[in-house]
Amino acid sequence: MADREPERPDEPGTPIGRRLLLGTLGLGALGVLAAPPLQRGLESVFAGDPTGLTGLLPNGGGFRYYSVTSSVPRKGPADYRLTVDGLVDRPRSYTLADLKALPQTRLVHDVQCVTGWRVPGTPFEGVRLSHLLDAAGVRPTARAIRFTCFDGAYTESLTLRQARRPDVLVAHRMQDKALGHDHGGPVRLYVAPMYFYKSAKWLSGITVTEDVRPGYWEDRGYDVDAWVGRSNGRDDAPTS
Repeated sequence: MADREPERPDEPGTPIGRRLLLGTLGLGALGVLAAPPLQRGLESVFAGDPTGLTGLLPNGGGFRYYSVTSSVPRKGPADYRLTVDGLVDRPRSYTLADLKALPQTRLVHDVQCVTGWRVPGTPFEGVRLSHLLDAAGVRPTARAIRFTCFDGAYTESLTLRQARRPDVLVAHRMQDKALGHDHGGPVRLYVAPMYFYKSAKWLSGITVTEDVRPGYWEDRGYDVDAWVGRSNGRDDAPTS
């Protein structure tokens, strides 16, 4: 087998398709039921996988690592920037320190993934998205928000009304510690009442738009309005 080209941490990776993700999720679910030796065997099978999906296998924290690219750049306090632009009067770029200096909100809710796993009582902390929108001065023609991520591939969306809910955060802390890279740090979106794919990781851009633009997985079959228990053909208990 040919050697893989070394990962370039400063470049976004190649997007992957839904079939590969769901196939790997199936192996992850198997790992939940299997003994640790089998799980370690599955991990060894994926050791050379360029998609970065090995972390979908179960881990002690109850979460799974999801990435739709083969690599994701790492950003920290020195080089992280979050832009707010589009149909606003006052576009802005925030550093991590800027976001931490704003009024903070801590929420504790269950996290529900559309693939079935759930993590109860998970704290997230950050700035309410509505605060950033108010600071930017949303124009009357605006109806929606588009989110972009520094992995170079993932996107998400909310209606303006959804974005202004008090349980929607631009989060930089999870489980009472700084948000790590694998969980979408240093900053991610957190949409408490919706399936977790709406909570875009590695958040880099908030663009106010006229209309909702379906996100990465929504272009591949998932529901745009992803309320937990009321979408995607699932009946999970609400999370918010």
